[in-house]
Amino acid sequence: MFEETLDPKDWEEQRKIGHQIIDDMIEHLKNIREKPVWQPIPLEIKDKMRKPIPKEHQKISAIYNDIREMIIPYTLGNTHPCFWGWVVGTGTLFGAYGDLIASALNQPSGGLEHIANYVEYQVIEWVKEMLAYDPQASGLITRGASMASLVGLTVARNLKTGYNVREKGLQSLNAKITYYCSTEGHSCLQKAVELLGIGSQNFRRIPVTEDFQINIEELKKAISKDKQNGYKPICIIGNLGTVNTGAVDDLTTLADIAKKHDMWFHIDGAFGALTKITPESYHLADGMELADSIAIDFHKWFHTNYAVGCVLVKSPKDHYNSFALVPEYLAHGTRGVGGPEIWYSDYGFELSGEFKTLKIWMTLKEHGIEKFGQLIEQNIQQAKYLTELIKKDDNLELLAPTAMNIVCFRFKKEGIDQEILNKLNEEIVLQLQEQGIAVPSHTRLNGNYAIRVSITNHRTKREDLKTFINAVKRIAKQIEATIL
Repeated sequence: MFEETLDPKDWEEQRKIGHQIIDDMIEHLKNIREKPVWQPIPLEIKDKMRKPIPKEHQKISAIYNDIREMIIPYTLGNTHPCFWGWVVGTGTLFGAYGDLIASALNQPSGGLEHIANYVEYQVIEWVKEMLAYDPQASGLITRGASMASLVGLTVARNLKTGYNVREKGLQSLNAKITYYCSTEGHSCLQKAVELLGIGSQNFRRIPVTEDFQINIEELKKAISKDKQNGYKPICIIGNLGTVNTGAVDDLTTLADIAKKHDMWFHIDGAFGALTKITPESYHLADGMELADSIAIDFHKWFHTNYAVGCVLVKSPKDHYNSFALVPEYLAHGTRGVGGPEIWYSDYGFELSGEFKTLKIWMTLKEHGIEKFGQLIEQNIQQAKYLTELIKKDDNLELLAPTAMNIVCFRFKKEGIDQEILNKLNEEIVLQLQEQGIAVPSHTRLNGNYAIRVSITNHRTKREDLKTFINAVKRIAKQIEATIL
């Protein structure tokens, strides 16, 4: 009887293609500066992506030709030095090797006695050390800061409601529970509150100051009002780098308020937490050590290849009690394959996950923590440089303080109303992207359409920013006649 396998019939053909892929990727990244940052996907390529499922095998050489034609040229562009959209990291070549090794070894994370769990343990210990966080804290490697925040906010709910939520559910709670964050908080925080069954109407969005930090007095008023009306405030979320402007909340004061009201204090430090390792800007993270939980992303400012984040929780007991569920088929042993001391599946919802910690481990060992601190500081200084270029130009206007690495500005001209200026700046952003010059993103601040530059890119140079500003002004002048 013939039995099938998915192993190659021709291992040498696989070796040849594998070597070609690595060579091509090295050349792609080596010469990335010469390519357009981004380009639209042609309709014929999109049509090819709508073909029905293949029923028969295809030659791997033909498959790789499709990748060369349809995949590689039409990526997001975040590996390019002039990609500054959203908060998207750049990755590294050695980190990509980590993904290759991890996929080939095909190790699940979560439990059982194998080396992936010990790599995760070591990385979590390193994270606590570099953030100067409680060495006794627990941690979990996640797919990103969204999942990391969900974990932290789950522990907050399960602990601070004052009864066994896992067993009785929220239906048993008489007083409504409330969470608090500024209006600048990331959308993943509201999603988490909704998933936890608390509801967005109980997620208090606190107004911000002119610097886009949470308004402390408004927060105090909201908590006091809710208590008077029979609500149970249980969690404050602080921003260590908002996604719109990079603003940093007063974390120390937020921690004091949380302690006063016996509330959980969570920090969304998706990218900003890593300022702790910088040589000059480490003060931005003051108060982070007071948090009950912290969410960070490695695929943003730590340049680990997508996708990987981390949550730290100061109380391992409360973290464990929020998620641990050990049926007989997952019983933890003391010997054999089932015998590790820590099963990370006891600290989060997912049982299975890829060996994503390897690329963090490899990247840290390749460069060392000081190099990453220098690169983050470099981006912060580049943002300050861009800010100065904007301030010196009469046709450019800064729309928010540059608190960290994000710069929000617009092209302006006297005598043009806000609606027309918004359309003009929107067109500038679109043409920058479509011409492959640069990829900023956009936001709206106080009703103004802002060109938003988020520098989390280890390939960016100051000359790129100067070229970018010149392109903004050139495009603005070209389209003025059609807009006005």
